[in-house]
Amino acid sequence: MAYNLREQMSKPERFAPGHRLCAGCGAGVTCRAMMRALEPEDKAVICNATSCLEVSSFQYPFTAWEDSYIHVAFENTSAVASGVESAMRAMKKKGKLKDNFKILAIGGDGGTYDIGFQSLSGALERGHDFTYFCYDNEAYMNTGTQRSSATPRFASATTTPPGAESVGKKENPKDLTQIVVAHDIPYAAQTTFMGNFKDFHEKAHRAIYTEGPAFVNVLCPCPRGWQYPAEDLALICKMAVDTCVWPLYEVVEGKWTLSYEPKKKLPVEEFMRLQGRFKHCFKPGNEWTIQAAQEYVDRKWEELLTRCSQD
Repeated sequence: MAYNLREQMSKPERFAPGHRLCAGCGAGVTCRAMMRALEPEDKAVICNATSCLEVSSFQYPFTAWEDSYIHVAFENTSAVASGVESAMRAMKKKGKLKDNFKILAIGGDGGTYDIGFQSLSGALERGHDFTYFCYDNEAYMNTGTQRSSATPRFASATTTPPGAESVGKKENPKDLTQIVVAHDIPYAAQTTFMGNFKDFHEKAHRAIYTEGPAFVNVLCPCPRGWQYPAEDLALICKMAVDTCVWPLYEVVEGKWTLSYEPKKKLPVEEFMRLQGRFKHCFKPGNEWTIQAAQEYVDRKWEELLTRCSQD
């Protein structure tokens, strides 16, 4: 069935306005699109890790979520989603549940790449029928912009500040999407929001309606942590994709497919220059950091092209 973006965009909102997320934050955009990907006749249970999103969208007794919502701890989002999915299967088998429910888990990179990775890995390995959305803002934003394993090399964070003896984070980020793919699940993808959001909406819908575990990694810029003007959200995402810092692709039943290839691959410094967290890289004497960042992106991009061409 063809995916009609206009029809999807006209659906009623299931992530309501009035939440307390910052202007220019990618998490709210992610949630709106995630919930819009659901078919109207289906209900959902959202399992949300402790995060910026949780504290901003659910302040008891108020909530921005129109569907059932569970706030869980940092480390056990996928475990709770597994339990909900198992309980629903048992209730349907006994005839106690008639409605169709989709189980959606969502967490930031701190609660996904790091603290919640063990429960995510376990749920994927067991084959639970749920979809995990990681909104990757590349640091622990809710607690003060500490570095995570998703933080890019050379980025400034409160635990990796630049200075006379430092140029930011020392390590390259963990490639979580590829680690997830190694679990041999039916569907995994990387996306973000740029242009008309078509790539995000199609992948969210495909993930939710894939039987078995699915994973969608969404680049979600943070204006406070990344230090950019709120109105530049879409521009930041576009530059991440056009520089191949954040390539768009999906892996369906083990088959790798590139979703977008820039007509002209832009230099990584065009992405870095837009953000205050990299401003120290442009100081005299630190030119090598930009070169190193470019070399890393080029290597990862060529590896991805090879995987996609082989399939």
